[in-house]
Formats: sequence, C-alpha cells, structure tokens
Amino acid sequence: MERTLVILKPDSVNRALVGKILARFEQKGLKIIAMKMRHLDAQTLNVHYSHHKGKPFFDGLVKFMSSIPSVIMVLEGKDAVDVVRKIVGATNGREALPGTIRGDLSMSAQSNLVHASATTDEAKKEIERFFGKGEVLEYEKMNFEVIYSEDEKV
Repeated sequence: MERTLVILKPDSVNRALVGKILARFEQKGLKIIAMKMRHLDAQTLNVHYSHHKGKPFFDGLVKFMSSIPSVIMVLEGKDAVDVVRKIVGATNGREALPGTIRGDLSMSAQSNLVHASATTDEAKKEIERFFGKGEVLEYEKMNFEVIYSEDEKV
C-alpha cells in the first residue's frame, strides 16, 4: 500500500474544519497511520516549500503556515497519493471542482486548507521530514476486507 503526507493547514484549524476534512479521507477508505498537531517553524517550512523560494508569495506562505498549528498526517491506501490529490482538488479553491475539499470549502490559492504530497517520492521525503521513527504505525484496519477486492490488496 502507498503512503502520502497531508497537512491540514492553519486555516483548516482556525475555521474548525479539521474533523470535516479528516472524515472525507476516512470515508474514502484511507487509513490514518500517523497524525499530530504541530506549530510549524520557519526553518521547517523553508525546507518544505524550498521549491517556491524566490516566488513573490513565498514569504507570505511561510508566515501563513507558521501562524497557528497545523495537523499533519500520513494516510495509507492503494494509489494513496493520486487518490488524496483528487479528493483535495486544484490548488486554487476558486478553480477546484465541487465535490473536492478545496472546491467545497476554499476560495483561496494560499489559504486552501490542505497540503498533499504530489508524488510518491515527494511523499516519502515529506513523511521523513515530519515524522520520526516509531511515529508512523502499522496496524490491521478492520474494514480493510470490504474496501478492496482480493486482487487490490497486494
């Protein structure tokens, strides 16, 4: 099974949408294998968003992401990276399709509620950035048998 990192950004926490957003991932059948709340610091954010350094919105993004705590989690499931990206929707909430988290709940490109890893390689690096040894758990999900067919469980 594939793993991906999701960050429920400060606006998710501030708008009291954490439970609603988390429920969407759980209802889809994704397994939460790690989760914590953390106040992200500028040093971590500079590394996490290094691909945006030099862009006009970078400083504002770091300020926003360090403004109040975020909820960081690792989700696991078949094709988890792509599935989560589809659930989350386009980066700009005004452009995201209805039925996606951003399409239903966001009007912004920056305050867009959720970060989700874009690729499996990115997910691996991001999980290692935010979670230490022993923080990502292995367990048997009770409803696993009804979420996937036999051939999808490998």
